[in-house]
Amino acid sequence: MPRMTDLDTQTVPTDARRAVIRDAAAIGVATGAYGVSYGAIGIAAGLSVAQTCALSLLAFTGASQFAFVGVVGGGGALVSAVATALLLGTRNAFYGLRLTSLLDPRGLRRLLTAHVVIDETTAMAVGRRTPELARLGFWATAIILFSLWNLGTLIGALAGSALGDPRVYGFDAAAPAAFLALLRPQLASRRAGAVAIAAALIAIALVPLVPVGVPVLLAGAAAVVAGLWRATNATVEENR
Repeated sequence: MPRMTDLDTQTVPTDARRAVIRDAAAIGVATGAYGVSYGAIGIAAGLSVAQTCALSLLAFTGASQFAFVGVVGGGGALVSAVATALLLGTRNAFYGLRLTSLLDPRGLRRLLTAHVVIDETTAMAVGRRTPELARLGFWATAIILFSLWNLGTLIGALAGSALGDPRVYGFDAAAPAAFLALLRPQLASRRAGAVAIAAALIAIALVPLVPVGVPVLLAGAAAVVAGLWRATNATVEENR
C-alpha cells in the first residue's frame, strides 16, 4: 500500500484529513463486520477456509463474492459462478474511468489501485474539494476496508467451519438471502424494478432447461442488454 506521504496530505487542512479518515474508518468497521457474514456463507456454500479467504484477498468485491458463493452453494458450475461474479464486477471498470483523473496512478500502483476500486473507495474519492482529499479518501478507505474485510472473512470462515454442517443451522440459505439484500437498494426506480422482474422471470423459465447457475448468468446478461439499450436511446435523443 502507498505511504501516507505519497498522498500529499501535507497540503490538506488537518481537520479535513481527520474527517476523511474518520469516515473511512466508519465504512471499514461496518463493511468488515459484513465480511464475517461472507466468511460464514462461503463455508456454508462448500468452500474451505482457505478458499473463502483467498476469494476476499484476490477478488475483494463484496457483491461479486456473494454472487459466486451463491451460485456454488446452489450447485452451479464453477464457470457459471465465475461468469456471474465477473458480470457484477464490471461496474468497477467504469468507476476506474472516473477515478483515473483523480488518482493519477502510475507504474505498478495502477494494478494496486485497480484491485481496490470498489463502491466504497469510489464514493470516498469523488466529490472531494481537492485532489489531495480525493486521494486520501480513496486510499484511507482502501487500506482500512481491505484489512477489516479480510479479517472479518477469516473470523466468519473459522466460525462457520467450527459449527460443522451449515445446513443444520439453515446457513445454506444465507447466500441467496444476502445477495437479495444487496440487490434491494438498487431497485428504487420503476424502470430498475421492471428490469429486475423481467430478469427474474427469465431465470425462472430457464431453470428446467439449463444447468444450475446459468439462469442467473443469462438473466444478468439480459439486464445488461436492457441497460445498454436504454443508454443508446438516451444518447440518440440527446443528439437530435
